[in-house]
Amino acid sequence: MLRRTPLLAAILMMMATLLAVPMAGAAGAETDEQDVTDAVGRRGITWGPCEEEPSVECGTLAVPIDWSRPYGPTVALALARRKATDPSARIGSLLTNPGGPGNSGVNDILRPSGFSEEIQRRFDIVSYDPRGVARSGSVTCSAAVYNEMPYPVMTSQADFDKWVAFDRKLRDDCRKRTGPLYDHLDSVNVAKDMDAIRAALGESRLTSYGVSYGTLAQQMYAELFPHRIRAMILDSNMDHSLDVKAFQVTEAATVQDSFDEFVAWCERSQECVLHGRDVRALWKSLLDKAERGELLWPGDGRPVPAHNLLWLGVIMNEAPSWRLEAQVLLALDGGPVPDDMPGPPGNWQVGGETAELPTAILCQDWNLGLRDYAHYAEVMSASNAVAPDMRYNPMPMGDMPICQGHPVNNPQHRLRYLGSTPLLVATSKHDPDTPYEWSANVARQLGSKATLLTYEGWGHGVYGMTECTTKVMDTYLISPATPVTGNRCPAEEPQG
Repeated sequence: MLRRTPLLAAILMMMATLLAVPMAGAAGAETDEQDVTDAVGRRGITWGPCEEEPSVECGTLAVPIDWSRPYGPTVALALARRKATDPSARIGSLLTNPGGPGNSGVNDILRPSGFSEEIQRRFDIVSYDPRGVARSGSVTCSAAVYNEMPYPVMTSQADFDKWVAFDRKLRDDCRKRTGPLYDHLDSVNVAKDMDAIRAALGESRLTSYGVSYGTLAQQMYAELFPHRIRAMILDSNMDHSLDVKAFQVTEAATVQDSFDEFVAWCERSQECVLHGRDVRALWKSLLDKAERGELLWPGDGRPVPAHNLLWLGVIMNEAPSWRLEAQVLLALDGGPVPDDMPGPPGNWQVGGETAELPTAILCQDWNLGLRDYAHYAEVMSASNAVAPDMRYNPMPMGDMPICQGHPVNNPQHRLRYLGSTPLLVATSKHDPDTPYEWSANVARQLGSKATLLTYEGWGHGVYGMTECTTKVMDTYLISPATPVTGNRCPAEEPQG
């Protein structure tokens, strides 16, 4: 015979149970997340020599595809590690977050380290291919479908409708080929992966460096695991608080600023092969020629669309590489072709049977949805207004059409950091990819525990840019509890 619990007793038991459950957003919620990531991290990493570079160790860590189902299906994250060169001085592991989205952290470790000898001496330098990238279950699509992609610049509602229909077809194809991982690519999931990697490395608190898009996962980590940070450098930040229009307009303004800096260098330096010429007029003539379909890439022969040509204003200003940029523009105008002439810029059709689409990661992190063509034209017009030479930044403007109708897992929001560990936010004053104001805004959102390091010069990613920027960051990584002083570094004329 079943014993029935009296009604009053049942109610009291329910109340006691509810009172024992942590409130959402309270410290208990963070503890729950940590318990899960710790458990996943205990699965461990089996290290062995990398096939491509035996002096580097490679391994994998199985993490949940869906972190709400921690014991469900997994994806194997690919990792690589360069061990500290002086074990007696070793502090711990430094986890680096690659940019992109779509850059491979494993490839970064396989190459000679970009960190100083002191950091290499004191830290095991570790990185990974984030979920959906390269060896960690890359977002895979049919090349035949991918190559149907319309021209990224729209001029009518018909163009907008064409993109919406194509996006649906592309998304269905990529999701089918990638599998369930496709639905869980956002930076909140990556932040949880980071904490599992921390646990697997045997670190009680995380030491990390991230650059460009990699800073977004770090920002999400700071929100989710504020008390598990030993040190965190966020270099050249994403600003996850911006709506679609502010995102594109600030991107246009920053790439115009970098172009202005290039023009100013050509005006003052005889090392510029365009010194004495009207660089802006030359640039406009090349864009006009590209729009007519008459601009061919030297040594390649392919027509260069105007959208692709704009990529020069991004990639050539990331280092920056002003000497080569001037030589490339001269070659496009019929001048001599430099020995180190790069391939044609921008996106092109892919060969083979499959294509990768890391833009799907951006689409899950940012609501870039537009109502219709009129909304698109409003965003484009505002971008054109702040970028008279560059018009817009081709990178995010080219990605935005792909994201139409895409589900967003991690929509934009202001950061909320409740930790006590000081964080270091770094940026250059003239960055063609991530505007200075993005990093300044991130520092403000993180609050009093964040220090903004400003490099007064040019380029994207300021670690290693000058002795000053490197020294400030190295000092912080080694002793994060010591307040950062001298948080501005003077500009140094680019040598490239």
